[in-house]
Amino acid sequence: MPDRLERYRKKRDPGRTPEPFGEARGDGAQAARLFVVQKHAARRLHWDFRLELGGTLRSWAVPKGPSYDPADKRMAVEVEDHPIEYADFEGTIPAGNYGAGAVIVWDRGTWRPIGDPVSGLEQGKLVFELSGYKLRGEWTLVRTRRDDRGKQQWLLMKHRDAYAGLRTIAEESVLSGRLLEEVASGVDRAATALREARRLGAKAHAFSKADLRPMLAESRGEPFSGEGWLFELKYDGYRLLARREGATVALSYRSGDDATALFPEIAKAVETLPADAVLDGEVVVLDPDGRPSFQRLQQRAQLSRREDIAHAAVEHPATLFAFDLLALGGLDLRPLSLSDRKRLLATFVPRIGPVRFADHVEARGEDLWREVESRGLEGIVAKRAESPYRSGARSAAWLKMRADLAGDFAVVGFTKPRGSRAAFGALLLATREGDGWRFAGSAGSGFTHRQLEELHARLAPRARPTPPCTGPVPKGAGNTWVEPEVVVEVRYKQRTEDGLLRHPVFLRVRDDKRLEDAEAGPPARAEPPTPVVERGAAGAPRKVEVSNPEKVFFPGEGITKGEVVAYYRDIAPFMLPFLRDRPLVLTRYPDGIEGKSFFQKDAPEWRPEWMHTVRIHSEEGDRDLDHFLVDDADGLAWIANLGTIPIHVFSSRVGSLERPDWCIVDLDPKEAPFAHVVRIARALHDLCDEIGLPSYPKTTGQKGLHVLVPLGGQLTHEQSRSLAELLARAIEAELPDVSTTARAVGSRGGRVYLDFMQNGFGKTIAAPYTVRPRPGAPVSVPLRWNEVNARLDPARFTIRTAPARAGKGRDPLLPVLAEKPDLLPALERLRARLAPAARQDRR
Repeated sequence: MPDRLERYRKKRDPGRTPEPFGEARGDGAQAARLFVVQKHAARRLHWDFRLELGGTLRSWAVPKGPSYDPADKRMAVEVEDHPIEYADFEGTIPAGNYGAGAVIVWDRGTWRPIGDPVSGLEQGKLVFELSGYKLRGEWTLVRTRRDDRGKQQWLLMKHRDAYAGLRTIAEESVLSGRLLEEVASGVDRAATALREARRLGAKAHAFSKADLRPMLAESRGEPFSGEGWLFELKYDGYRLLARREGATVALSYRSGDDATALFPEIAKAVETLPADAVLDGEVVVLDPDGRPSFQRLQQRAQLSRREDIAHAAVEHPATLFAFDLLALGGLDLRPLSLSDRKRLLATFVPRIGPVRFADHVEARGEDLWREVESRGLEGIVAKRAESPYRSGARSAAWLKMRADLAGDFAVVGFTKPRGSRAAFGALLLATREGDGWRFAGSAGSGFTHRQLEELHARLAPRARPTPPCTGPVPKGAGNTWVEPEVVVEVRYKQRTEDGLLRHPVFLRVRDDKRLEDAEAGPPARAEPPTPVVERGAAGAPRKVEVSNPEKVFFPGEGITKGEVVAYYRDIAPFMLPFLRDRPLVLTRYPDGIEGKSFFQKDAPEWRPEWMHTVRIHSEEGDRDLDHFLVDDADGLAWIANLGTIPIHVFSSRVGSLERPDWCIVDLDPKEAPFAHVVRIARALHDLCDEIGLPSYPKTTGQKGLHVLVPLGGQLTHEQSRSLAELLARAIEAELPDVSTTARAVGSRGGRVYLDFMQNGFGKTIAAPYTVRPRPGAPVSVPLRWNEVNARLDPARFTIRTAPARAGKGRDPLLPVLAEKPDLLPALERLRARLAPAARQDRR
């Protein structure tokens, strides 16, 4: 195998240049690869565009740099491959060396090939997507010719997508914040900041471990404005102190635990800063929309293998928002005012990149609060502009305000699980009271299946015979008490007079905090606002252009993206009644069903002004999301053009989101025969007829069937789930050989799973007539009960057959939208049917 770095080494002497000399790496399957753009003041100014592929950085010199304007076709000359380590290189290549001159890391991030990148390079056309700090969206490299020196010339072009357009791109380094001219001329921002710090009275100080403790904020319920206050965003992450001392960098949590190895991208950026310093900030992992994702941060923090950490640093990079400066160049800045510390911090910390300056607004706290609420962010922090930094102290000079009430609680026990839930039912919580603990209530919602299992594994070994807390402690055999060692964050509406939480929802485990951090939380706030519907501008011009219509989405059938969009336009008259006024969840496949996919709940800001949305609070992400509302063919075509294949819908509509229109039992066969699905569906239909409930079937578009019972908005989501569970358990008792309500796949024993858990606020189902991302392009279609028989083959209903079928007669599923059955006698009959089985279980 040829050494792809041979040309690189031949041009450089490791004794004369600071450039790295790494080896080519293995190139296994990767969800994301590194890209970097380095601005380079060599003999001629240019930008080096580099893509990680095959264990090296494939490289092109772009004389004019990348452009967001699709009309610009920027020449890119292919040069020798560089080692992966070169992505971190910033500095000056000494005169007399190849490429002598200053270099900065102008941008970096991940790239994702669209199609096979190796064959694309060989054939001279590489299409890819960039996710960087500056460059984003789809791009293309096209080979044009070889120049008179034998170098291959390419064109680098931006696609017409949501990121395209004329714009000014920041020129500073995303690592150090320095401009290329500053690196070249040796300008030292840190020296200027040090002179200013000495003028302000900062003194030399050797920092001890006690000094490296963060200052803490007190809680306040309501936002305010006022002169002499600075207002910052409250980030949804972990508090982090970053210290650079010579060539040594250390990152530590609020608890004092070391986090340096977990966030190598932040450590590298701190190392690149122009002076020794101690920064205080919040580490977050941003989602594709630029919002902090605590779930992604937790996943990063739980990694331990170096290879996994290195891969995550590329695929889900962390960002440290630095909001305070404790030390600079050996000087202790803590006695200085906050406004002076932040002014010094802003002189040398970048405003873009893995470590960036956390800005603030002065005086206008309520304005910032309104913006935070509209964007679904966590909250704000108010700080007195003249306050010094007091390490380890909680001070009223810093006040935190959450957009929703939350607190950190010690786990003192758990309850017995009920129904199909595994592990435990709810966590028993307590707050600090003097030297002991006071019971604060229980949180039984907000958990994923995995969190239930992981928490139970952590808590069970800590069991004790008596409660470790006082107060209104619950009695009964269903409670298991544990030693308080685990801290969790819980969101709630308010607290009762005796200190119990109202409507608590589990948010996350706080492994970054210790028991002494458990607190009662801020005063209660008013109930959150109701969902806000944003109707698109009436009469706004509409133009839905299909981008890349020839891109193949279903390779086995040759079905293109253009055909998928056309299908959704054709099926719109039949599909729209099931979508109208319902929040949607999209699954996007930008490269077709064999490529990567991702969910999209939150409508992007660049959506057309005529699109409708509804803002709904997400319990999972603890933020507001703008769900799409689609009520016409243009809207359906527009979301299909995003690469959307399946469309999922809520069971409830805007205006009555707490009241579902239907209850669903999902028949999921996995590897069970479809004949068993048919048998169970018929039995479920017979059961519903027997108790007086209408029921309607449809294919899932995969291997199973959905059976829907209309509710007419008469039940809550919780009641709908209870009804589905009763129906499922009745069928399980009737057909135990072929059906089960066991959620774990390994416990199903080849039987069809009766899934009643798809009922609940925010739960969705595949919309009628939606396409599914499987070979054959199957479609979820409504059925008549006389079609649910041994001859039924869901694979017959595809993107090419569904429109003709839909046009034949009245849709058999439409009654589920309007029927309002008499539920009370039906439920009484169902309970009477289940009573003998329940008595048998007790015996």
